[in-house]
Amino acid sequence: MEHTFQVDLRGVVDLLSRHLYTGPRVYVRELLQNAVDAIAARRLVDPDAPAAVAVVAGEVLEVHDSGIGLTEDEVHELLATIGRSSKRDDFGFARHEFLGQFGIGLLSCFLVADQVRVTTRSAKGGPTVVWTGFADGHYTVTPADNERPQPGTTVTLAPRRGMEYWLGAPVVTELATAFGGLLPVPVTVNGQVVSEDELPWQRPYGTPHDRTAALRAYGESLFGFTPFDAIDLRVPQAGLSGVAFVLPVAVNPTERGGHRVYLRRMLLGQNVQDLLPEWAFFVRCVVDTSELRPTASRESLYDDDLLADTRDAIGAQLRDWLVALSATQPQRLQQFLQVHHLGVKALAVHDDAMLGVVDRWWHMETNLGPRTLAEFRRTNPTIRYTVTAAEFRELAAVAAAQGIGLVNGGYTYDIEIMKRVPRLDPAVRVQHLEPADLTTSFAPPDPVTAQRLRPFVALAENLLGRQRCAVLPRTFDPPGVPALYLVSRAAVHAGEMSAARESAGDLWSGVLANVDGPHPADDRPQLVLNLANPVVRRITELPDANLAGLGVQALYGQALLQGQHPLHAEDSAVLNQALLGLLDWTIRPGEGA
Repeated sequence: MEHTFQVDLRGVVDLLSRHLYTGPRVYVRELLQNAVDAIAARRLVDPDAPAAVAVVAGEVLEVHDSGIGLTEDEVHELLATIGRSSKRDDFGFARHEFLGQFGIGLLSCFLVADQVRVTTRSAKGGPTVVWTGFADGHYTVTPADNERPQPGTTVTLAPRRGMEYWLGAPVVTELATAFGGLLPVPVTVNGQVVSEDELPWQRPYGTPHDRTAALRAYGESLFGFTPFDAIDLRVPQAGLSGVAFVLPVAVNPTERGGHRVYLRRMLLGQNVQDLLPEWAFFVRCVVDTSELRPTASRESLYDDDLLADTRDAIGAQLRDWLVALSATQPQRLQQFLQVHHLGVKALAVHDDAMLGVVDRWWHMETNLGPRTLAEFRRTNPTIRYTVTAAEFRELAAVAAAQGIGLVNGGYTYDIEIMKRVPRLDPAVRVQHLEPADLTTSFAPPDPVTAQRLRPFVALAENLLGRQRCAVLPRTFDPPGVPALYLVSRAAVHAGEMSAARESAGDLWSGVLANVDGPHPADDRPQLVLNLANPVVRRITELPDANLAGLGVQALYGQALLQGQHPLHAEDSAVLNQALLGLLDWTIRPGEGA
């Protein structure tokens, strides 16, 4: 025996209000949507039929349309059956001409009212009928007291207690303007026209300058900022057109901005996500689309292959705008890059065209001053970089004195971009600046000096034994730098593995020891003492071994601090011992060198 589902309408309305729609404001959109769809349906059979939606907000709310209307049979079939929609073709698929695709829009009226009255006359013929639905789930269908002079439908709502605000004229006008402001059908609220007959970006203008000025004013009215520029968007396969407005100030790249999206000129949402690639956080868009699918709430876009393709297409158009800007208005590109370089660099990590723009126009920090990578390569066929800004500050002057060009890779995306430069110029080499790149250009001491310094070097390495540090006396410019603490990537890895072994238990220490393996002495950190520095020379000549040792420890601590290297417990102990020892020596008269 078959049974029919019993639907608790109050439960359905609660479901809509709490889990489908974001709030009661959507009832205005649903009423406008039904009205526009009814007009579209009538014009399919009568292209010359009138098209108008009139909203009257007073003690009750009335929405009048000149659409196709409903017969009495259609009223029973469509208005009283949840999920049934007239907006489908003979095979049950959603009709392309209509905005609504879920057949539940009228239920949203129960978010603000306990009773919904629909007075309708069909363009197919028949009398005017009145359908009255109640929030408890029952409805009535009766003949109208007065015949409508023309086909169409009027929906009448009386506010539920506590919901008067949502049916008041100011709120209704605001919502009708927001949702229906770009509808192709004239929409009025209490006689005031709130819709436009053309999309703002498709209107004709006298000159390109006039159009640009008008679009910027439109963008400012929508988003509250004066755009740096306005970029036309068009994706035919998605039936999409619109404008991207470039933000005039920097924004947090992790906070993805929302965009204003219209579906067949009905507002879908004012803060729609995922329309653009993640790197395009520097624009806010307003678009209209006929092919992208809305979610069930019709407040965001369904994430499918078409949306992914649309996102890629919009990204390509933004990239093309940047490339064109670099070719025709390099000064404006520089202004743009000063504000939004992170987005451009993020794109350059994956896109060769944008890599070319960054290579030619974005100034990186180098020890030769601000340079683009293209400029830097003219004198430095090998691009050497540091991983951190602290490392750059420590080595920039020393590298420059040795004739080595150096780029600060401590900024976001810079290292990834540098590593991709060989795609533009295969002759270029890109490498991290290793200690050997510097120390091989430092002058070693002559044989006599080297022999004299041997006891001092042995003393220094013995004092820094726990730091596993090699001590190298060298001569290099500038003389004002007394010492450098240089760490290769292999030494960093060795230090991390050593720390991991010390903190692990017996079992894992053995495992890590096998993984780590032996390391040659050349991979040890290096404390390079500059013999061109007067203080260093005096320390190496001290006859008092204890005082010389304190000097070495002080130089070690100073080199760590200068290079902003992390201070471990052993390092802090060395630095404290040096400072206290030197203080003790200075207050003991008659002792020392």
